[in-house]
Amino acid sequence: MSNIFSGGSHHLDLSNGATAVFIDVLMLAVSDLASQDWDFRFATLLTLQDQNVMGRGAVGFDLAEFDWGATEEERAHAKGFIKRATALAASGHRWSELGYHPPRVHEYLHRFTAMVDAFTPPTDSSTARDFPGPDEAAMASCVRHRVLSALPLWDGCFLCTRPH
Repeated sequence: MSNIFSGGSHHLDLSNGATAVFIDVLMLAVSDLASQDWDFRFATLLTLQDQNVMGRGAVGFDLAEFDWGATEEERAHAKGFIKRATALAASGHRWSELGYHPPRVHEYLHRFTAMVDAFTPPTDSSTARDFPGPDEAAMASCVRHRVLSALPLWDGCFLCTRPH
């Protein structure tokens, strides 16, 4: 099984293990960078990629289905946030907390960055589906791991739900 992350004519087709690695490193970066409402909504979207909760091979998203914002400034912030988070993740930010070395993740992050760079956010948010709304923003943080999570809906963050 695989999980597909797409945007425009680009896509990132990842195995279940690759998806876990990709989301793990991205979630650590997003948790430390999030400061505006859209950032926390994106964090919620990432929590929904936790295959230990959602099921293996059952995750992925399409950039075209995001609510990028109503103004050019909001769309630029959203795209910029994803690019900053991806760059921070690629720098090895907090990888020591994973308990493993994330194999091939630089390749996944590079391909994702290229996909985001090439993507032009729509000016009409009516295409937004499956993107968490403002009331679903991941504002809770796992105290143990300092990671944004879907608490109190789930029992913990992606590090808490990982099988040992």
